Amino acid sequence: MNRKAPAGGHGNKSHPLKKNLCFACGKDNPHGMHLRFFLDGERNHFVSRFRLSKRYTGPPGHCHGGIIATILDDAMSKLSKLRNVIAATSRMTIEYRRPVPLNKRLKVESREVSKRGRRLMRVAEIIDEKGTVLARSRGVFVIIDPQRVFKTRP
Repeated sequence: MNRKAPAGGHGNKSHPLKKNLCFACGKDNPHGMHLRFFLDGERNHFVSRFRLSKRYTGPPGHCHGGIIATILDDAMSKLSKLRNVIAATSRMTIEYRRPVPLNKRLKVESREVSKRGRRLMRVAEIIDEKGTVLARSRGVFVIIDPQRVFKTRP
């Protein structure tokens, strides 16, 4: 991937998706957030720049905590593309450091910390224009076989 390669969806070369209906990044989800992630190849992490509308209100003028968690989780999940795997969130902790404002330019960045067997340790941060970290997450993702895990039953 090049320095600013787009990273849409949660599929990969081995497991492509026909449609991306993800609430956070799905271009095919008419009710989704439509976050667009890019790989920063020099720093080997993913970045998305965005503004949150009043649709995502929690406290007045600020974002709902569940939406913050969604953004952080999606940012960390994009890292699976670097390993060409599908990995599911096993555990995630969030540190809500400051209220996340609506209608302001923000970015989320994610990077992988370590890998042990099928377990991938990752971090993500939501950052404002001044460089202040507003929210931070740590996540454990487990590499899965999507055909086995998501098979449909009669």
